[in-house]
Amino acid sequence: MEMLIQLGILAIGFVMLVKGSDWFVDGASSIATKFGIPQLVIGLTIVAMGTSAPEAAVSITAAFHGNADITIGNIVGSNILNILIILGICGLISPMIVQKSSILVDIPVTIAITLVLLWLGWDGTISRLDGIILQLLFFAYLAYLFISMKKNKNSTDSCEVPREMPVVKSLIFLVVGLVVIVLGSRFAVDAASAIARILGLSERFIGLTIVALGTSLPELFTSAMAALKKNSDIAIGNIVGSNILNILMVVGLSGLIVPVPFVADFRFDTIVAVYATVLLLVLALPKRKLFRLSGLLMLVSYAVYFYLIW
Repeated sequence: MEMLIQLGILAIGFVMLVKGSDWFVDGASSIATKFGIPQLVIGLTIVAMGTSAPEAAVSITAAFHGNADITIGNIVGSNILNILIILGICGLISPMIVQKSSILVDIPVTIAITLVLLWLGWDGTISRLDGIILQLLFFAYLAYLFISMKKNKNSTDSCEVPREMPVVKSLIFLVVGLVVIVLGSRFAVDAASAIARILGLSERFIGLTIVALGTSLPELFTSAMAALKKNSDIAIGNIVGSNILNILMVVGLSGLIVPVPFVADFRFDTIVAVYATVLLLVLALPKRKLFRLSGLLMLVSYAVYFYLIW
């Protein structure tokens, strides 16, 4: 009975994280528009960060409450799941064209920063200094995006920003969204810890799988719908961008607020995250396309990884 209750609380927490993120982004974007901030800047900051809000809220909450295995497990697990499961499913739905910019820049950048995370965590802790390094890399990446999108007018025009709302309504959305995110993250972390205790599993395993899946739901829905509509560039861009933000913004912010233990087992998981991204690059290189066989290979890779950490 307790297990069912905790699963229900976990599900409620995930729903609160997703809805809270939507409300927060809508409110914050509307207020930024009121102050005359360009849509490009809003899209690259508030909207982009909003997609990683569930991971950020859960990881920071877990770090504060001493659940470090959930903090790192959630991020590394999300990045593995995003590529091997979400892109694997999208590849099975419909073959996906991979943009040249993704092959030349975005995917290699993802590989590089994942290796940076492995290097920073090798000593057993993501310290405040490590957090500062990741945050500096995060702002450098935002600067790169801003410059590249300014050069590409089509990208600038297609930057979607939520509609403008009255100031009072915007503030309500902003505050309520933030409160719901905080409460949802606490529900999710507490329930995940309880489930690990009931099943006799480690918090690392729960963070890498159940929590990672829950916080990746926005990416799953967005990418699956993009694949169904044959918008493969959106599906892949959404996943790669999310993985970059997860490491640079979320882990960086978590480490900046409170040093996060990086246990030795996470070295293997981070290496798997590197493998998943390299696999994506290798599969996309020959014809700049992910075929259904590629999607199947990704799903099989995740099944092997799941078996190894079980």
